[in-house]
Amino acid sequence: MAKILPFKAVRPIRAKAGLVASRPYEDYSAEELTAQLEHNPYSFLHIINPGYKFQQNLKGGQRFQMVKNRYLEFKEEGTFIRDKKPAYYIYKVKSRGSSISGIIAAASAEDYKEKVIRPHEDTIKDRELLFKDYLKTVGFNTEPVLLTYPDNQDINCIMREVMKSRPEYEFATPNRETHYLWVIDQPGLIEKIQKEFENTSQLYIADGHHRCASSYRLARESREANAGHTGEEPYNFFMSYLISESNLKIHEYSRLISSLNGHSKEEFLILLDENFRIENRGLEVYRPSHKHHFNMYLDGEYYSLYLRKTNYEFSDSLRKLDAYILYQKVLKPILGIEDLRNDKRIAYTHGRNDLIELKTRVDSGEFAVGFGMLPVSIEEIKEIADENLTMPPKTTYIEPKLRSGLTIYEF
Repeated sequence: MAKILPFKAVRPIRAKAGLVASRPYEDYSAEELTAQLEHNPYSFLHIINPGYKFQQNLKGGQRFQMVKNRYLEFKEEGTFIRDKKPAYYIYKVKSRGSSISGIIAAASAEDYKEKVIRPHEDTIKDRELLFKDYLKTVGFNTEPVLLTYPDNQDINCIMREVMKSRPEYEFATPNRETHYLWVIDQPGLIEKIQKEFENTSQLYIADGHHRCASSYRLARESREANAGHTGEEPYNFFMSYLISESNLKIHEYSRLISSLNGHSKEEFLILLDENFRIENRGLEVYRPSHKHHFNMYLDGEYYSLYLRKTNYEFSDSLRKLDAYILYQKVLKPILGIEDLRNDKRIAYTHGRNDLIELKTRVDSGEFAVGFGMLPVSIEEIKEIADENLTMPPKTTYIEPKLRSGLTIYEF
């Protein structure tokens, strides 16, 4: 039974929502970041990059405190206001050819502990602790954890009806997306949505594993420090964006490797032949159409690689995963890459980028070979999570990617 609650969001006033909202910080080039900070005083980037005001590169606890200070300034100036009633928030992102809608709400940290909310990726303890300390200092959360749930016709019906009304926010962005936000604060609708999630046995983390784990650490630490703990305090929850499984967009990550680990091209192909049926496609761009098929770009030519299944045992959901097969049969034994997170010889490009990027980066000499595969399915994600297994790093690139600063959860 999932505990998904409405909350009183801190939000920008309607007139400034489009100016406040920002992409994730790491998505900006240095030039873009400078332009935003110089020319848009309302950008949320001023909060998450507080050192700009003093032309200082801040780190650690000092930066965390300055983030809080900038946030308080936005509230004091009236750019941010807090809703007077708890609400759910429908957030819709519309781009050319697609439209994705979900509900922003507060999810239970205890549900994460009890595996009602299930992960499929590993987290790094140091990152968990760092972000927990950040949350504790700033006292708010602005990047929701992306959770997915089985399609629910009752929730879909409520969302469709609400989205017939005028949205609280509607603004376009330079990447040709339009963003919408509706506020659901009617008690009857809130009760219906809450009950539907209570009848949901499992939710799955699609994106935001470290944010989820850090929020649980903060909840546990806050509970231990509070003698009057009830379980209903805001620190027991974290902001989430809940999206139905059919609405989720999952892309793959391609792998780029800087060298053949001392092998010649011919030696490399012979080593691959032990576990794959190889076909040289020449200049024909090859895209896999089945699981356990891979595309490879090497020395100006495309290849298709089909796993020889007689040489491989599919003993669990992880071993069925193409990213894991590529690691076990190519990256680790042939190319010598064991640490997928930290080895400098490997890089990743997500599937929203065309395969031409993979070709371009290999042709430039930056990389020696590139590999691609089909995206992971939601069924594979759920199987991995249900078996308490974890995917290799950079297995999924999941959309939507929300704008920061539109709803803020305080604790």
